[in-house]
Amino acid sequence: MEITSAEFTISNTDVRKCPAGNLPEYAFIGRSNVGKSSLINMLTNRKGLALTSSKPGKTMLINHFLINKNWYIVDLPGYGYAQRGQKGLTQIQRIIEDYILEREQMTNLFILIDARLTPQKIDLEFIEWCGENNVPFSIVFTKTDKLKGGKLNANIAQYLEKLKENWEEIPPYFITSSENRMGRNEILNYIEQINKDLF
Repeated sequence: MEITSAEFTISNTDVRKCPAGNLPEYAFIGRSNVGKSSLINMLTNRKGLALTSSKPGKTMLINHFLINKNWYIVDLPGYGYAQRGQKGLTQIQRIIEDYILEREQMTNLFILIDARLTPQKIDLEFIEWCGENNVPFSIVFTKTDKLKGGKLNANIAQYLEKLKENWEEIPPYFITSSENRMGRNEILNYIEQINKDLF
């Protein structure tokens, strides 16, 4: 798939104010500082489309980007950033859950996982929650350029083994790097295939 246009549409905290219409939406979520904005910018070939920040937990809104005039990338707030305090965490959790559970246009949720880390409880719990709520999702391993091949493969294998404890079938997963653009074609082809099936 070629991305010919990518434009910011709207930011908000209320799922009811998301764009009208029935265009498919592909949402991206992960723990704070997992490289979400960098991945969105890499996928769209637009350096400053999603704002990257050295400060984790910067995204507090649901951000819609219209792609090729016929589908959306949705940048969701990161989960589990402790420095927000309990009130902030509860608010972010509500925004995330309302969007994921109520937004009919959400076609697939890409859950980003930092490939440099061993399986994290917070990520596994979020994946489990998605399964319990029948949320269609895929896993995206990020920051893979930061690891040598053996360590990368070992970390991903460990993650997949952990998932097999609760999942009969491993969800689709992608291995990416925003630095060297690894995984870009695979994710865009996956989206294109889903769009073809929808239309």
